[in-house]
Amino acid sequence: MTGTPKITFIGAGSTVFMKNIIGDVLQRPALAGARIALMDINQQRLEESAIVARKLASTLGAPATVEIFTDQRKALEGAHFVVVAFQIGGYEPCTVTDFEVPKKYGLRQTIADTLGVGGIMRGLRTVPHLWKICEDILAVCPNAIMLQYVNPMAINTWAIAEKYPTIKQVGLCHSVQGTAMELAHDLDIPYDEIRYRSAGINHMAFYLAFEHRQPDGSYRNLYPDLVRAYREGRAPKPGWNPRCPNKVRYEMLTRLGYFVTESSEHFAEYTPYFIKEGREDLIEKFGIPLDEYPKRCIEQVARWKNQAEEYRTADKIEVKQSKEYASSIINSVWTGEPSVIYGNVRNNGCITSLPYNCAAEVPCLVDASGIQPTFIGDLPPQLTALIRTNINVQELTVKALMTENREHIYHAAMMDPHTAAELDLDQIWSLVDELLATHGDWLPEWARGNRKVQAA
Repeated sequence: MTGTPKITFIGAGSTVFMKNIIGDVLQRPALAGARIALMDINQQRLEESAIVARKLASTLGAPATVEIFTDQRKALEGAHFVVVAFQIGGYEPCTVTDFEVPKKYGLRQTIADTLGVGGIMRGLRTVPHLWKICEDILAVCPNAIMLQYVNPMAINTWAIAEKYPTIKQVGLCHSVQGTAMELAHDLDIPYDEIRYRSAGINHMAFYLAFEHRQPDGSYRNLYPDLVRAYREGRAPKPGWNPRCPNKVRYEMLTRLGYFVTESSEHFAEYTPYFIKEGREDLIEKFGIPLDEYPKRCIEQVARWKNQAEEYRTADKIEVKQSKEYASSIINSVWTGEPSVIYGNVRNNGCITSLPYNCAAEVPCLVDASGIQPTFIGDLPPQLTALIRTNINVQELTVKALMTENREHIYHAAMMDPHTAAELDLDQIWSLVDELLATHGDWLPEWARGNRKVQAA
């Protein structure tokens, strides 16, 4: 494509994330002159982000222009790419509600942003806002590609494809490349000597192959080395967060034969095996970080206060390449230079052992023709079976959103592996009642109020 790309960032008040994405974009020669449209409903955070974006451009000597908007549709006019990153309801009140109300019923969580009752509620809060973005895109930039960084990723991607099938969208996460880097570190192997292939759903994809390039150009399977390192106590090595020792995923590797791409703190609440009433021995043995996400939120708020002041007073802002896929996608579509990313898209038969309409995470080729998912075929049966337990929850949440049938919210919670391992049916229904009542206006109108039994 010729000319200057316009990149609209919805939720630009997420300043640190915006900085990473825009910093990546402006380091690419073909994108250095991009028109950056930053949009947020929080004027103060928006203005802080604009300062950062302009200082990034100045530091890099990039001729990019930066505009700010509080009107979403105006920000989207003429956009070629739309980056979306927001959290509806924020840490307070909504994340606090998603943790504190379930605790009253004895249901403990770690992250609660993808699956479980926390993920279901976040999906109900978030999808209607994503649908509004889709409506505006169809009105003012119908050919734009939506790069969606919002959780619950699989529910969001599925719901967008279901209601607005013509929207060009991909859900993006850094768990695939991030975990590959962790495993390379655990084995003391340079990351650039690793080759892998992953597939599944967001936060529950697995490395179907994880290999080390040899001096003669051949590749060696690293799974035996990972199992041996775990059994001998050499892995996992300490990571960035001492609260999260990553033992859950290594344990599951020894049971399934494959390593999952999202962190142990996430995976512990996607399965019924690790967080159990009266089993504090499991919490201790595997280092399960209960209430981890609220702790991170509090730390991030404190960190941001210092960071915001630093950015305001700095003449230049240091720019490092992040591991996010956005700039790679934008560059490949704009220039035609091909790249491969891991994206969340409508399955459409890529993974033949999973439902056709679910949101699958697969390798995608990106070039001037856009984002093209690659064919995987059947996953190993044990992986398919475990993934389906998560897809059940996603499917029922999307069904609730599409049909506005509140009963499916309760059905989704009933099918959740962790919730069902901890609570009985009366507890699950009462918990959902209380969550819906407490969230109130943060939810779409049809999801509020008293429970009424409806036919499917």
